[in-house]
Amino acid sequence: MTALLQADRTDFTQAVVTAGPELFERTVPRALVHRAAISEVLLTGVSRCREDVYRIGAQWSRGHSYYGAVAGCWHDPMLFAETIRQAGLLLAHEALKIPLGFSFLTETMSFEITEEGARLGRQPADVVLEVTLRDVIRRRNVVSSYAYDVVAHRGGRRIGSGRLTANCVSPAVYRKLRGDRAEATAPREVPGGVSPELVGRTCQFDVVLGAECVNGARPLRAEADHPVLFDHAVDHQPGMVIMEAARQAALAALRLPDGLLIGCDAVFRKYVEFDSPCIVSPSDDAVRLPRGGRELVVDFHQGGSVAATCRVAVHDGTGR
Repeated sequence: MTALLQADRTDFTQAVVTAGPELFERTVPRALVHRAAISEVLLTGVSRCREDVYRIGAQWSRGHSYYGAVAGCWHDPMLFAETIRQAGLLLAHEALKIPLGFSFLTETMSFEITEEGARLGRQPADVVLEVTLRDVIRRRNVVSSYAYDVVAHRGGRRIGSGRLTANCVSPAVYRKLRGDRAEATAPREVPGGVSPELVGRTCQFDVVLGAECVNGARPLRAEADHPVLFDHAVDHQPGMVIMEAARQAALAALRLPDGLLIGCDAVFRKYVEFDSPCIVSPSDDAVRLPRGGRELVVDFHQGGSVAATCRVAVHDGTGR
């Protein structure tokens, strides 16, 4: 964690509030959710309900620079995924007392959201998360792994749920774990992307799938200068890039560029590295779900093995 990100950590005590409108007054310090840009902080407050259970406020903009409105009808559900990710980091530092500067290695992450829960309104969406910490393991009084479950409400109605499991390691252990790759940076040159209109995007800069297609599989690509996908320096492809690539692969495979992502179940088996090609391969046997949904599996192949797998569910947009 850089000094820039640590600079505002001490203000957080003023952001801890009880339930109510105050939960949405301002964002929590960016250091606690590992963001460099204040504009990318989605969480707005936290209070403890009971042992290991916390209430967290989040706000979803109607016009996020990357996770913008889907088909003009819905908040991008990837905002929910990022909210879940940030909630776990916030509690890791504040509730579990994991020091700033530790690295977090996500093993699994999943979410599901209702169509109505993602519906755009005339105001930003104020979302309340109930987060339950579980499976906390400590080594020498420092947390080494943990998990949590999330239930989300909007306007008093349950709109979705999620869960995440992660390991965390000290800077020294992380450097040993990563070796020479601890200094890796995102490549400046990436392959040309698939046509944006095929994957629910409007510009090439936001596309994370290459144009070359072999049996439905495409190379992973991500622009190193992207202000959201690479909000701060990392030495491997971030998990949110992987999930976004899975979403785009599903939209292209299903030929539903305006489809609404209603669920994603991701398993991260190993780091997706910058220095070798990663092939994004959607299955060709999509399963039909009730009420206009379809589900398929997207695998990420790198170095002769599967580095990550995402099971993606997409609503076809009927009934909007």
